[in-house]
Amino acid sequence: MKILVLGKSGQVASALAALAEERGVTLIVWGRNELDLMVSEDICPAIMSSGADAIINAAAYTAVDKAENEPEAAFQLNAHAPALVAEAARDMGVPFVHISTDYVFSGDKDEPYVEDDQVDPVSVYGRSKAEGESRILATYPEATILRTAWVFYEHGGNFVKTMLRLGSERPELRVVGDQHGNPTYAGDIAAACLRIVDVALVNREKTAGIFHFAGAGYTTWYGFAETIFAEAAKRGWKVPERVVKISTSEYPTPARRPANSRFNCDKIQDVLGIDVPDWRRGLSACLDRLSSTN
Repeated sequence: MKILVLGKSGQVASALAALAEERGVTLIVWGRNELDLMVSEDICPAIMSSGADAIINAAAYTAVDKAENEPEAAFQLNAHAPALVAEAARDMGVPFVHISTDYVFSGDKDEPYVEDDQVDPVSVYGRSKAEGESRILATYPEATILRTAWVFYEHGGNFVKTMLRLGSERPELRVVGDQHGNPTYAGDIAAACLRIVDVALVNREKTAGIFHFAGAGYTTWYGFAETIFAEAAKRGWKVPERVVKISTSEYPTPARRPANSRFNCDKIQDVLGIDVPDWRRGLSACLDRLSSTN
């Protein structure tokens, strides 16, 4: 079996490559050099000629603040291109898993979000991802939309690595403490993607539609930072003397962030039997790997 993965430079694609090597799964991993998703007319022919038995789209425009000034690029990479990939997957008759985000929601809900909640994004990035979901499912109803949140990994840019870098440079860090969510280890997302593909190859109807997958347990960015530094200190990393909790209003950004990014992940466990590991376990694995290469 060959799985085509789009988004070569990203965290999820990196995690998929590592996991596939462990499991003996053949991946074709494409980045911009192999297929430029900004060029719409190239997408379907390239995908159709790949010979893939399944497709995972982990490519995206993820610069949330920059997207406010580059809506065309965000919508091309997050909506138009994924719809064309879905079209190719449909015509090939192969499973298609598309990675989406908590930013399709405003964050105004008091409870954790479930898959059937109405999307109401409050940023260009969020709107582009929401449109991508809609266009994919309209094009290929048997596709899988896997929403996740607060992704981190030992490779690529993310909150964990930023905190470790800043924490080694500064005595004090100020971190937002009123945005809530589920940190998610990219290695766990990769495992979920491969499991979805396995099920989809047998029963496409079972994997069709939207599923939430994010680390078990909720925290804030401040709580996440505190845990990162507590675990990093155990491993001998230099950490800041103080972490100060601040409000979102004290850290203004061009794009609004959801105050509540918490996901209810019962569906993926109940329908597909996919375990949702605690985010702290993923953090420990991430820090262990970073420590071994530091």
